[in-house]
Amino acid sequence: MWRLKISEGNGPWLQSSNGFLGRQVWEFDPNAGTPEERAEVERLREEFTKHRLEKRESRDLLLRLQYAKLNQFQANAPTMKIEKSSDVTEELISASLRRALNQFSSLQAHDGHWPSDYSGILFIMPILILSLHVTGALNIVVSSEHRREICRYIYNHQNEDGGWGKQILGPSTMFGSCLNYATLRLLGEVPDASNVALAEGRKWILSHGSATAIPQWGKIWLSIIGIYDWSGNNPIIPELWLVPHYLPIHPGRFWCFTRLVYMPMAYLYGKKFVGPITPTILALREELYNTTYDEVNWKNARSSCAQEDLHYPGSKVQSILYSCLNKFVEPTLNIWPVIKLRERALSSLMEYIHFNDETTKYIGICPIDKALNMICCWVENPNSDEFKQHLPRFYDYFWLAEDGMKAQVYEGCQSWETAFIIQAYCSTDLTNEFGPCIKKAHEFLQNSQVLQEHPSYEKYYRHRSKGSWTLSTADNGWSVSDCTAEALKALLLLSKISPNLVGQPIKQERLYEAIDCVLSFMNKDGSFSTYERARTSSWLEVSVLNPSESFRNIVVDYPSVECTSSVIDALMMFRDQHPLYRNNEIEGCVQKAALFIESKQRKDGSWYGTWGICFTYGTMFGIKGLTIAGRTYDTSSSIRRACKFLLSNQQPTGGWGESYISSENEEYVDSGRPHAVNTAWSMLALIYSGQVERDPIPLHRAAKLLINMQQDTGDFPQQVSYVYMN
Repeated sequence: MWRLKISEGNGPWLQSSNGFLGRQVWEFDPNAGTPEERAEVERLREEFTKHRLEKRESRDLLLRLQYAKLNQFQANAPTMKIEKSSDVTEELISASLRRALNQFSSLQAHDGHWPSDYSGILFIMPILILSLHVTGALNIVVSSEHRREICRYIYNHQNEDGGWGKQILGPSTMFGSCLNYATLRLLGEVPDASNVALAEGRKWILSHGSATAIPQWGKIWLSIIGIYDWSGNNPIIPELWLVPHYLPIHPGRFWCFTRLVYMPMAYLYGKKFVGPITPTILALREELYNTTYDEVNWKNARSSCAQEDLHYPGSKVQSILYSCLNKFVEPTLNIWPVIKLRERALSSLMEYIHFNDETTKYIGICPIDKALNMICCWVENPNSDEFKQHLPRFYDYFWLAEDGMKAQVYEGCQSWETAFIIQAYCSTDLTNEFGPCIKKAHEFLQNSQVLQEHPSYEKYYRHRSKGSWTLSTADNGWSVSDCTAEALKALLLLSKISPNLVGQPIKQERLYEAIDCVLSFMNKDGSFSTYERARTSSWLEVSVLNPSESFRNIVVDYPSVECTSSVIDALMMFRDQHPLYRNNEIEGCVQKAALFIESKQRKDGSWYGTWGICFTYGTMFGIKGLTIAGRTYDTSSSIRRACKFLLSNQQPTGGWGESYISSENEEYVDSGRPHAVNTAWSMLALIYSGQVERDPIPLHRAAKLLINMQQDTGDFPQQVSYVYMN
């Protein structure tokens, strides 16, 4: 039986800056669990598979099963459903709130954070498996139990048409289908008469253009494992890293995710690395194409992309650029003595890769660069310590639920979610009832702050880190503007509560370091991006540099309303308690940031949300940021228009429900059913704007819906509410 292990790590190849605090690893113990518990696990798995096409999101029921036994809180009273004609009373709200907080408390880990699933992207697990395959480490990292659960997940999220999407709610794509099909084959699945799912997957791929029509990221991964020729790729020249940094095209100016993913891609392209050609690889060469592998026209395949994946076609400028690179630049760079330049570029790239590995304790910023970096370390030296240190960190990305074993898009959201949960507890008058829970969370958040700068960080194009919080754990090492802001808010709220109840407040020096870090993120216009300040121009994204047909806005770290609003809130809360520290800078920052938020409002009154779904999410942050900056419904036309937008999209049920398609289409799309998180976001936005005083009826209708959506456990339905790289 599987068990989630928290804040543990041992062995010569694991490193941590703070005792592995927040680390989440699922381990299989054949002797764990009673017969009844094992039977219940199988029932939950069967139930998900039975309804997999109707309900795509898992509910983390295996985690809940484990924690119900570990944290034996008093059982919640059954929920009370409110009739249409009934009013929402304070008694009903308090009872619902107490049920939710009881459930939250029961799901807290012993180290103070709340373990959770951050997955849903269907190409992440294939990337991890492919990287383990080419380095010969698949059987070292992935046990037979891992294989069983990974296959379960992939089959559970196969679409009815036979293909796989980019994410669990999406239609089938060539990227998702080819990578998941190849992963199943490498895990030992055989396309025989008994495996209808594999046959349907292959049928979808061949009927939509075959693997030649996979988008750029897919072409690269298939080239790495040996089922797509490198000549079918447009060049990713390593020499770009040697141009002067002041040029806007230097990769050091790209958004960090793109920079860190294309860095090892450029190395592997420069090496034209191909993994071992096994019988399975040879079979895949025959299974994924409509012609024999030797007859594929790789030159034509460079620009081939299935319509299902072609969201952002390349520009004419890019076509000309690729033509020049293919005909002149790449051939020249591979002849002596010019090839010496390539050798220098590859050596430089490995220096950057090693720095990123070391400063993230071999976790990487995300699983994509982690997998690619490991391959590069193996190519450089298969017996190196660097390669060996990568292997145990794969488990940091694996997550198990009733739908199988999946790969998270990040190492987790430990710091981010703990900060918000603390704020939720503090917003109630029930803190005295949950003191031990809040105290543990307080300790976790304090101990998750990044306390030191990475050595020579500016040389490697990193932003400062000291004083910040990451999205996940301190070991991840990547400071984030809004994660730091939300952690600050949580700690400032806790400093107002008796330390006898919630523990000692964070030291003033560390608060000041956090403020210094937050202010260092500010762009010239007062806005805030995610990991760094914006470093290059958006015109490069559109016309030249973004080579991906499937992902947009990946070159520039664009400022967002969400990050900017979170920072405004944290700065104003800090200034109220510490009015003398950098007061003038904080005031100037807040005013400029508010102007930025106003400038990004759309004609319909909404704001686009970059990191959540979508206009509901962005509009909540837009309204909150403006109100914190001093705007009101009466004085701000932006707030009035935003409230009109939200109220116009309230469903007849009383709730809100926005589809993930909004993020892709950049237009509000109603999902047709209420969504608990969308409804909560909309309610918060309206409350910030003063809707209670103007007309509380829309809020009462929404509150009634949320109370009726609550389950007997205190939970609410698990529904996708975030996006990742549109």
